[in-house]
Amino acid sequence: GYLAQVLAFEHQLSVVAIDACSHHGKVTNARAERIKKHYMAQMRKFGSGNQRLNVPQTITCNIMSLETLKSLTTMSSHKGDVEQPKSIEQDLELGLAGRGSSLVLAGLHACGDLSVTMLKTLLECEEVRAVISIGCCYNLLSEEGFANARIQHGFPMSCGVKSVNLSLGKSSRDLACQSAERWKSLGKDAGLHNFELHAFRAAFQMVLHKYFPEVGISPSIGRQGKALRRKQQRKIIKSELQAEESTYSDLPQMACNMEEACSVTHSGESEAGNTSGVRSDVDALFTQMSLHTGSTCERTMSTYKYSLFEKFCQSGLCRLGLKPSDDINFHGIWKEVEPYVSLIGIYWSLRAAFGPLLETLILLDRLLFLQEQGDVLESVMLPIFDPAISPRNVAIIAKKPDAGISSHHSSR
Repeated sequence: GYLAQVLAFEHQLSVVAIDACSHHGKVTNARAERIKKHYMAQMRKFGSGNQRLNVPQTITCNIMSLETLKSLTTMSSHKGDVEQPKSIEQDLELGLAGRGSSLVLAGLHACGDLSVTMLKTLLECEEVRAVISIGCCYNLLSEEGFANARIQHGFPMSCGVKSVNLSLGKSSRDLACQSAERWKSLGKDAGLHNFELHAFRAAFQMVLHKYFPEVGISPSIGRQGKALRRKQQRKIIKSELQAEESTYSDLPQMACNMEEACSVTHSGESEAGNTSGVRSDVDALFTQMSLHTGSTCERTMSTYKYSLFEKFCQSGLCRLGLKPSDDINFHGIWKEVEPYVSLIGIYWSLRAAFGPLLETLILLDRLLFLQEQGDVLESVMLPIFDPAISPRNVAIIAKKPDAGISSHHSSR
């Protein structure tokens, strides 16, 4: 919805926003009405109130095939209630002059096979003159030779990659979604918490394998970790505030205790004539307290992590439609996993380092597919914004040579 509104209101282009979720369409329409009121107020303020505004249209549709998108593009190109650009400059820039109407398909983070479908639509649909595709959710790609593959699979696309019989598999497609930039932006605590969540997920898989073998291998349970993290952060903030209040309230008593300790020390010094005995006793006392506190903290932390793991498992089971049973020994499984938790971060970091490589492979396959079409298309692949804003920042831009869109304009 955001991309559609920028193109419509800022650049006065005729836009049709397609989304699989009707709720997103309703939100887009409501936001567009608010933006329209703002623009109308600005135009009245500066004396241009007679100018019409292009408002993006919304279509709710699951695009499961190339034919579906082709039908939508044909329908959109003949839509009569969408105001077309008025100026000759806009017509020339968009390649509309003398052609009636043309379409540019733009996908900002088009999930899974949708990016692939967009590229194929450019080839097979006359009305579509150019495509700007920024892919996302490579884990949802269908792949040739795998159970989720359809007649028109999402990988591989190019004859070049097909000729070497290269396959990724589910794990590699999942890894392609990993982002070095996103990991670098995490602080130490958030990074360690991520490793804990990976440990929880690995241990949860052991629960499924032992008690629910019918579920299968590595089912998706959604973003359970984010919900746990938010709850944990709220608890930490609350406990810190309580600790701060407790500290301020205990300051007078602490000062009194320090005065008593000092008076005892001075008394001991005057009576014994030396401080070595007192200091050694105090040092021994603090050492003993430190050891006791350390072991207590470790036990408390272990108990706390187990409680989080149990909540993680219960949430995951509910997400899978499974009823938690009293027979499940969560504690036993966690005890089995706990000695290896520190290795999870090392393993995951090494594994995730392959993410950018796998993403590049998927994108190059798409670019090669377009280049294999010969002179029918002009295509390029390039990053168009800072990966810190969003790790999926590489766009594949393709146009038909007679589209009337310069390469410089397409890359914006």
